[in-house]
Amino acid sequence: MKVALFGAGRIGKVHAASIKMDPRSELVAVTDVMTKAAGALAKEYGIEARSADDILADERIDAILIASSTNTHADLIEAGVKAGKAIFCEKPIDLSLDRALAVRKVAAGHDKPVMMAFNRRFDPSFAALKGALDAGEIGRAELLTVTSYDPAPPPVSYIQMSGGLYRDMMIHDFDMCAFLFGMPNSVMAHGSCLIDPEIARAGDVDTAVAVLTYADGRIATIRNSRRAPYGYDQRVEVLGSEGALAADNEIENTLVKSTAAGIVSAKPVFFFLERYMRAYAIEWSAFVDACVEGKKVPVTVQDGVNALALAEAANMSLAQGRPVALTSGMTGS
Repeated sequence: MKVALFGAGRIGKVHAASIKMDPRSELVAVTDVMTKAAGALAKEYGIEARSADDILADERIDAILIASSTNTHADLIEAGVKAGKAIFCEKPIDLSLDRALAVRKVAAGHDKPVMMAFNRRFDPSFAALKGALDAGEIGRAELLTVTSYDPAPPPVSYIQMSGGLYRDMMIHDFDMCAFLFGMPNSVMAHGSCLIDPEIARAGDVDTAVAVLTYADGRIATIRNSRRAPYGYDQRVEVLGSEGALAADNEIENTLVKSTAAGIVSAKPVFFFLERYMRAYAIEWSAFVDACVEGKKVPVTVQDGVNALALAEAANMSLAQGRPVALTSGMTGS
């Protein structure tokens, strides 16, 4: 399967490595508005740096991987559909829920796989937790807690373009809740700016909690912070009627020192590249499975719409100070 990469930045480089790791896929071209970045990646992989239009018009290219800036995702998905390509796109579909719903409509008529990238679903620990939950190993699930703390906030210039914490950072955790528990009835969001006043001046929060309530009474809680000095904190816990499941952090090493002074172990790995490299590779292989072997796409455009709808509800909740109900109009269902 011949693949072209849109975006030669940090996440584009991660995906380029994943493409190379799967023997069924071959990276043949890259494009980026930052031509130097595209040229450097092209040189590293021995491929061509080409224009987006050239790539879309090339019938020899089977699939496109969209890892460019968020404001390009929706247009590129639609262009990929028109060009007859299989499409793998980084989250989110767009910062606008209405635009994402329009993309869903276009993608629905496509005869090639279209997959959204929510890599945490493919993390081996989180996937194992999902498997145990679905197998009923802890009885009826009742309470879900998702913790996601970054080691340090991004630059304010990034915050200003990101769509805010709920659309940019917590969207992964909204997707994890939907993956494990399904879609909730309502979202109640709380947020503060405790780390950097510049983030507040940019109109965002850096410390946040969201509570998702389900029709059957189940509750999911998401905790986010842009700063955890000890490393990248990524945990999921589920309490059920017959037990509990927990997927803990990946740590720098497994050494544990036990002395009279206490018990000490290593910190969590520093950031998402270290934490989720295996997940990115597994995620890409799942997309190739859909393209080459005809397997079901594991993360659909509807999943992308759902996560964005939850982020939209969280923003409304924060602004209005009340729970916001999820409606069929928000998810297009």
